Order: sequence, then structure tokens, then C-alpha cells
Amino acid sequence: MTAPVEGDRLPGALHPREQTHLFGHEAVEADLLGDWRSGRFPHALLIGGAEGIGKATLAYRIARFVLSGAQAGPDRHDFAVDPHHPVARQVAALTHPDLLAIRRVPEAGEDKIPTMIPAEMVRRVRTFFGATASSGGWRVCIVDAVDDLNASGANALLKTLEEPPPRSLFLLVSHAPGRVLPTIRSRTRLVRLRALGPQDVLVALDHLKDEIPELEAARLPQAAEASGGSVRRALILARGEGMEVRAATLRLLDQLPQARPEEMHALGARLQGDRGDGFDLFVEAVSDWIAQTATGGQWERGRLVRLGEVWEKVRRAAGEADTFNLDRKALVFRIFTELAEAARA
Repeated sequence: MTAPVEGDRLPGALHPREQTHLFGHEAVEADLLGDWRSGRFPHALLIGGAEGIGKATLAYRIARFVLSGAQAGPDRHDFAVDPHHPVARQVAALTHPDLLAIRRVPEAGEDKIPTMIPAEMVRRVRTFFGATASSGGWRVCIVDAVDDLNASGANALLKTLEEPPPRSLFLLVSHAPGRVLPTIRSRTRLVRLRALGPQDVLVALDHLKDEIPELEAARLPQAAEASGGSVRRALILARGEGMEVRAATLRLLDQLPQARPEEMHALGARLQGDRGDGFDLFVEAVSDWIAQTATGGQWERGRLVRLGEVWEKVRRAAGEADTFNLDRKALVFRIFTELAEAARA
């Protein structure tokens, strides 16, 4: 059965709501469970951190726990719920009447994933919390990610956050919590998840390899080391030509300001037919290089200003490439031309 098209799902992988394990965040989870047990759990969490480290997985774990009765005995240290529990099955299928998931999904009858979460979808929150919970218990809303809300959507969410009904819980996922609207941040508790260590990433990959047939065990250690602490990035690296794309990009970056045209051509040709993972890895590698160069202390101010301008162009080009189906090869040449000019400035 083909997985549905969802903006918060990595193609070919389980969705976070289907994951039964959380890796590398045991201490955070235990602390949150202690807050629940003591009655100090907030009505809204802002779960922040890099993409692909388990933020949404934690959100859905909390949701399953709360909706299944929230039994937190003194010997319990996590939010795990038996995957065969009826609530776990309902959450995985998004059919639980007391769970609302706000995320980027195609409109009815369309296949294209929107770049932002429509404000109309966010306005369902007030109606959702205005109704009585089906079991007389909690109602839970997950927003993945709050970064994808436009101004209208953020304001619509804020109206309910300001006056939350009893027994309501908001779980907001954010890849950049510092950029979230201050009025939303002030009404939530920030839970910041750290990037995973290579060993934690490797354990996660080893767990997932039985569910994702194209993962080759021999490639997993290298993918974990190069992942930057993100299981999502490690999965992309370990599948297809991920490691090759990353290595080719890093070679070209090392050649700046005189990147070899034939290698740019080869990388562009490799990405030309790509509409997902490979191009994302290219953009991530360039962005990481820019960040490391900007903080390395070796470039003078004028070159750093130019580098910042290039970084903005890279981010914009990445978004436009998916939205407008732009020529990948031309983008590779354009980005390296900009980087070469910054290096010479």
C-alpha cells in the first residue's frame, strides 16, 4: 500500500505517529513524565530542535499517552504505549476523535504539498477545542511544524492558546523556535531537544532497517557519522546516492573559489532528475559549509557579509526549486558561482 503524500513524512519511512521508539531523549522524556505525575505539565509545549531528531515522534508519544488514560505510576519513566492499544492504532491512522494534527498535506483532490499550512486548517482548532472530548478526557492538538504557519495561521492558533479550555493540550513542533512568534512562545513551555550523537543515530537506523528494505547495513555507520545528529538526514544519506551526492558537494566546496566546471556539471546531472532527497542533501551540505565558514573566524567582515547574502539566496533557491520545478543543474552552477564570488570578495 502506497503511503499518503504528507509534508511531515519522509518518503519510504514510517511517519512519526507510527514510530514506537524514541532515541536519545530518555532524560527529557523522563523529566516531562515527572511533570505530568506532579501536576506541573503545561497546557502547551513548544518542542524545538533540528529537523529529524525526534520532535514529532515525542509529540505523538505524549499524545498517545494522554489519550490512552495517562497512567503514570512511580516506576514509569517514559510515555510509551503498547502499539496494539486501540488508541495507538487510532493515532497512527489519525482517526482518534480527540486528536487534531495540523500539518502540510495536499488539498482534497490534489497531490501537491503546500509550502505553508493553510490558515483555514488552523481555524479548525477553535471548533475542535470547543467540542467535548469523546471520552470525557483530554483533547490534543499537534502542529507540525509551527514554522509552517503564515501570519494568519499563527494568529488563529494564538486565539486558542491565550484561553485554553480545560483538559486541552497543545504540542507544537518547531525546527527554529527562536523564530516563532513571541506571543506564541510566551504561552508555551520550550522543550529543546539536542542533536543526537552518532551512536544514537546508528541505533535508530539499525531499528529502522527492517522497516525500510533499501537501507544497507554496511552504509549505516558512515551515514550516522555524517548525519549531524539527525535520523532523517541519516536515512537520506543511507539510501540511493545520498553519500555520493554529499561527497561530491563537499569536494566542490573544498575547491572554492575555483570549483571545477566538469565536477559541477557531473553533480548537476546527478541532481537533474531528482525531486527530493538528493537535492535536499546538496542544499544542506552547502548550508552547513556556509555556517561553518561564517563562524570559523577566518573570513574578514566584507566576505562574511557577501556570504550571508549567498546563504539567503541558497535558501530561497531551494524553496523555489521545489515550488516551481526549476532546473537543478542550473541551480548548482548558480550557487557555486555565487560562492566563488564571495570567496574572492
